Amino acid sequence: MLFSVYYNWRCINPNVTYYFIMYSIQITNSKLNLKMRENLKKKIKSKKKQILKCKILDIYSKSKCCDPTQWMELSMEEQRAYVMRLLDALEVTDRDKRLKVARAILYLAQGVFDECDTETDVLYWSRHNVFLLYDMGIFTALLELLSMEIDNNQACSSAVRKPAISLADSTELRVLLSIMYLMVETIRVEMEGDSPERKAAREAFKTELGSPLYNGEPFALLLFTMVTKFCSMNAPHFPMKKVLLLLWKTILFTLGGFEELQEMKVRMRELLSLPPLPEDSIKVVRNMRAASPPASAMELIEQQQQQKRGRRSRRPLVKQDSLDTYNERDPFKNDDARDEEDDPEDVDSGIEGEVDPLDRDVIIQPPPPPPPLRPPTERVSFPKGLPWAPKVREKDIEHFLETSRNKFIGFTLGNDTDTLVGLPRPIHESVKTLKQHKYVSIAEVQIKREEELQQCPMTMGEEEVEETPAEILYLGMLPSLSQYVIALLKLLLAAAPTSKAKTDSINILADVLPEEMPITVLQSMKLGIDVNRHKEIIVKAIAALLLLLLKHFKLNHIYQFEYVAQHLVFANCIPLILKFFNQNIMSYISEAGDSNQFCWRNLFSCINLLRILNKITKWKHSRTMMLVVFKSAPILKRALKVKQAMMQLYVLKLLKIQTKYLGRQWRKSNMKTMSAIYQKVRHRLNDDWAYGNDIDARPWDFQAEECALRESIEKFNMRRYDKNQNSEFTPVDNCLQSVLGQRVDLPEDFHYSYEMWLEREVFSQPIQWEGLLQAQ
Repeated sequence: MLFSVYYNWRCINPNVTYYFIMYSIQITNSKLNLKMRENLKKKIKSKKKQILKCKILDIYSKSKCCDPTQWMELSMEEQRAYVMRLLDALEVTDRDKRLKVARAILYLAQGVFDECDTETDVLYWSRHNVFLLYDMGIFTALLELLSMEIDNNQACSSAVRKPAISLADSTELRVLLSIMYLMVETIRVEMEGDSPERKAAREAFKTELGSPLYNGEPFALLLFTMVTKFCSMNAPHFPMKKVLLLLWKTILFTLGGFEELQEMKVRMRELLSLPPLPEDSIKVVRNMRAASPPASAMELIEQQQQQKRGRRSRRPLVKQDSLDTYNERDPFKNDDARDEEDDPEDVDSGIEGEVDPLDRDVIIQPPPPPPPLRPPTERVSFPKGLPWAPKVREKDIEHFLETSRNKFIGFTLGNDTDTLVGLPRPIHESVKTLKQHKYVSIAEVQIKREEELQQCPMTMGEEEVEETPAEILYLGMLPSLSQYVIALLKLLLAAAPTSKAKTDSINILADVLPEEMPITVLQSMKLGIDVNRHKEIIVKAIAALLLLLLKHFKLNHIYQFEYVAQHLVFANCIPLILKFFNQNIMSYISEAGDSNQFCWRNLFSCINLLRILNKITKWKHSRTMMLVVFKSAPILKRALKVKQAMMQLYVLKLLKIQTKYLGRQWRKSNMKTMSAIYQKVRHRLNDDWAYGNDIDARPWDFQAEECALRESIEKFNMRRYDKNQNSEFTPVDNCLQSVLGQRVDLPEDFHYSYEMWLEREVFSQPIQWEGLLQAQ
């Protein structure tokens, strides 16, 4: 009887049902056995969840015949009608009611999980509801609420005055940002079974986010404004983790990921009539195998001592295999706690490398390799050869011919790379080989085009700039680009695991600290885990965001990329990234002490930070010298302990560009690392990186290099974006009647002082007519 009444009262207020059941339990407590009471308590607990949802949903449901908690049973028309009622309720002035409606929308965006039995059902209904919410205009309404919360000076001032900020200070913002993140991320990902309507909605949403439709600027700029406002301490309650995640996904959606970038690069090379790319870099990196990390110096010393204690007979040199590409041994055999300290291998006089038989009496022979992890019949056969096709720049061919002509015929021909008269036959073959691997980048074409526009502005005419999403974003970011870069680096510094807590540092824990601090050891441990994960997510979002901006701006125009990169350098991005890697990198990337399992979030962050460092230092000798000055070589060498091919590739690239500056002793002591660079990094045919004889390794005026680059960037920005500064080439109206006939806006008080000004400046001043005649 009791249960039948319970199930038939679904249309009655849930609070009434709850109190009825509680009263029934009290009066029948003596008659129910223990098992029945436990089952009834479980049902009551489930009913409490429904009561909580009904408090959110039922208030705004005007339907008397359907239960709002049974979302999956409603028809499409009923769902649209319900979402429309929620949309109307978002416009109420009561802040608490708006928050309840926003939570109801969040529950729908999360897939009405209380009604689903499996995770697949939750994902299905989440995707269904998100597209429905976007179709009904929920995102625009949420954007208005978000703008209102950003401009809420009362909340900002109260947060500034509080000594400690917690989750309670950002409740509304977190709900709004969570809904918007779910909408952006769900619509961004394309599924196989998407209908044409969903594909059209995806393209419309992508265009909407990337266009200046929100207060005349893209949506990403609003989020950048939140970041700078937080870092300037004007709004310390902003939930930065959610803001950065939404900003990253918005940039990823509107501009495109790495695969879209590759396709855009191929299309742009076709438009510029450039030869196709020699290979797909994404596929090459995915197919690369990781190299075993080099042995630490301490292990080599112990190995040497063991050999000295043994027999001192001469043995033939054995091929070293610690950095062999196809080595199958345990990837982390040599990793222990002492490897992460400052060991002797970090000094130029390290012991790593091959032993010269002329300098030593005893040849160190490494121990025999352990048996393979799989039978020989199961070993995979790998293609022989280097993974990358070599490249040659036009500048390299010109330099080679200049040197050859000076040597054989005693004069040069400037930039002429076709005339080979007077040069011996081997030089002809060399030039032919160089031209076969000649690679002209999009950046070189853009730089040449910019030089022509600067030299001949009238002849070349006005440049037609395509309104791509990257162009629109750069134009919006340009006035405050330095503030955005500095703010992102401040957050990256605060979230770095090597950073120490300071009183004046930015508090990035506003959206992770509870209102009541933990009082037990277990609660403290849980909070510590949450804080570490919170910081890792912030690092991941910033690293991915910066890399996306650099790559897209470089493809859009090289000077846009150089402008962002120079701001990163001026804001000390290079030492910041090196500080990030100056830690126990294996413990940061491994998962819970298991060296065979990666924490993919942290590995993703490390790879992106290495790629950023490569981007801003490539072909820049002054910035390469910064890597040398900050002693990055030992830090990067420790990062090679991570047996992951992509991460090792970008570490080796950074070591390659500074090898020529590290001296002969360093190269001699790190021959295994040099071999790994040869095996994995792309070759420039006439690049003397391994010997240090290149002209680039000679003394260089680094300050002049940065100043020249900055001057080129300023000319580009002024020519393309600052139209008011181009008055030098503006046509001048020399017609007297036309000039006098123009309407001039005068201030309101002009007619009061006009007669006084006329008397003082005109009538009382004698005119020297003779002087005018003499001047003519």
